Amino acid sequence: MRFKNPMLVVSDIDRSVEFYKNVLGLHVIMDFGANKTLTGGLCLQTLETWKGFIGTENITFGSNSAEVYFEEDDFDEFADRLKKCDIEYVHPIMEHSWGQRAVRFYDPDKHIIEVGENIKAVCRRFLDSGMTPEQTAERMDVPMKFVSACMK
Repeated sequence: MRFKNPMLVVSDIDRSVEFYKNVLGLHVIMDFGANKTLTGGLCLQTLETWKGFIGTENITFGSNSAEVYFEEDDFDEFADRLKKCDIEYVHPIMEHSWGQRAVRFYDPDKHIIEVGENIKAVCRRFLDSGMTPEQTAERMDVPMKFVSACMK
């Protein structure tokens, strides 16, 4: 047994493909019509076919009970690009207690999308700011072994 792909049910697959392309830079790599796989392995499934698969009309969007998580190496560049997108934020860019910057927003069907700063980039950002490796490990609440690996 192995996990393959996350799949989101969408009300308008073309609109969703455009959203993921424009906002996150993802592209269709497999197109089965009612199901499309995007770069990174995210799959989109049409609402109508999903209803048939599970045998119910009772589909709910926007429950805020899960998210799809992405990481970005150049978070500043992503944040600048995001400003040009027409999106609904769950919250604006924030910095977690361990120093990682993140933003959450909704896709067209109210699925939560999180984009976080690559955690190794967080470590490098702290080191580049003049923090010692020990200070960085303490600030991020990570082992020194992780900080040492980020220094290579």
